[in-house]
Amino acid sequence: MSDEYEDMDGDEDISALEDNSDSLGEETDVIVVAVDDPLAPDTPVYRLRLSYSNETFLAAYKGEELGAGSWVMVPTRYGRDLAQIIGPIQHRNSPGLGEISRIERPASKDDLEKSQYNRKQEKDAFRICKEKIETHRLEMKLVSVHYLLEEPKILFFFTAENRVDFRELVKDLVSIFKTRIELRQIGVRDESRVVGGLGVCGRAYCCHAVSDKLKPVSIKMAKDQNLSLNSMKISGPCGRLLCCLAYEHNFYNEQRRLIPPEGCKISYDDAIWKVVEVNVVVGTVKLSAEDSRQVTLPAARFEKIEGKWQVKAG
Repeated sequence: MSDEYEDMDGDEDISALEDNSDSLGEETDVIVVAVDDPLAPDTPVYRLRLSYSNETFLAAYKGEELGAGSWVMVPTRYGRDLAQIIGPIQHRNSPGLGEISRIERPASKDDLEKSQYNRKQEKDAFRICKEKIETHRLEMKLVSVHYLLEEPKILFFFTAENRVDFRELVKDLVSIFKTRIELRQIGVRDESRVVGGLGVCGRAYCCHAVSDKLKPVSIKMAKDQNLSLNSMKISGPCGRLLCCLAYEHNFYNEQRRLIPPEGCKISYDDAIWKVVEVNVVVGTVKLSAEDSRQVTLPAARFEKIEGKWQVKAG
């Protein structure tokens, strides 16, 4: 009945919007289970999701075809447990897919019934753990609780601004539940990924519904997209910069290579003009002349020749 601890998101600068932690943000799968037997080229590979942490990973299965939404038994980094099929992988040889686990078998009726029973037990465990946290006056927030299906272990996910000495808490939980207790500290971005919700756009959180891979997001990304640096407008409910800033950043970088930057001086219409505004989305460039004239041209009319920006003939 030992306890375990793992920081899934690393130390964070709470005072900053930027979150450069990449322990769960790399473009590789977060669940790695070593296997000895080589994978046959024709073995179907599926993407799976853990419902309690919203993590996804790849696993192969040699048996009958598994449909999206079905449940399977599979080894995970937490232990043997149920995972849900998202769908088959079409291009299994694509780079960056990471390790591929092995599905043991489809979930049985007993597995699903036991899982439903565990969901009810988790609600009680959450309440009890929260009460014990308050009793010990620990500065931590309980996020979720999960009973593993095939192992005598309960997972408790929590957030905290600093490291927490929860040894007395673990002792209490072990004495109550008579099983192995595992506490895992996660970051505020991970909390949003696990719990889910609606963003300022009115859609589900990107980290919960689009991708569980948390990419680092920087202030520079917001600047490159000419966004207001008002923290209320560019940060999500987690208090960190919006994930979508990273999704759109590559587009802005690619388009800006084709457009003269702000401040650039260009000879046009027998005058010297200065680029005062670039609208990457609309595809326009606003120029201002020394005599206060202004003109807006399509971005497609600009080209760079021998290191100098020029305007093509209209």
